[in-house]
Amino acid sequence: MGTLMEIKDLTKRYGHKTVLDNISLSLESGKIVGLLGPNGCGKTTLMKVLTGLIKDYTGTVLIDGQEPGVYTKSIISYLPDKEYFSGNKRPSDMFDLFEEFYTDFDRKKAENMLVDFDLDPMQKMKTMSLGMQEKLQIALVMARNAKVYLLDEPLGGIDPLSRDKILNTILRNYSENALVIISTHLIHDVETIFDSVLMIRRGNLIVNKQVDEIRAESGKSIEEFFKEVF
Repeated sequence: MGTLMEIKDLTKRYGHKTVLDNISLSLESGKIVGLLGPNGCGKTTLMKVLTGLIKDYTGTVLIDGQEPGVYTKSIISYLPDKEYFSGNKRPSDMFDLFEEFYTDFDRKKAENMLVDFDLDPMQKMKTMSLGMQEKLQIALVMARNAKVYLLDEPLGGIDPLSRDKILNTILRNYSENALVIISTHLIHDVETIFDSVLMIRRGNLIVNKQVDEIRAESGKSIEEFFKEVF
């Protein structure tokens, strides 16, 4: 285990609005990290900086020793908070696309996850429910053998009965040497898999602690602690 992500004095502004305010942190490989905070606090912006989608920031961001760019995109598997499928595409088409774009994409793993999720590889996206599309996105993202997984609200459209299956899929399919960052509002459903949590309020990093430390110090669950903080 070693430091896989290093952020120093990261600041991002949109005009006069500061979305990320002087954030500094380091994260190790082999960890699952919860990224928590209310809507508009900067979570998605932080993920977009890490993926290289947002470049006009100040401060330093290093992932596996490199600034966001061609190399880091090759080792990051990103699940955005919005669907990006074409309505006429099928899961099998998306598998073809991912095989073409990502050398670390494991098609067999993706096909197995599709079976676990009871999804038809030949069903068109436009006939799928939101939850079905989100399951497919998770299968695509977790089928890559990446060093970093960035999951932005992976359970947003998933029904409660399927959430445990999704979490088990995430746990089974990431490398023990990888770093997983999960942004979520469904803290109660996800907190059992977190090693540590980051809490952001109005662009400021106000909590960066191990889960065991929080529970020992506060005597509360992560969800209870989150509600107390906010």
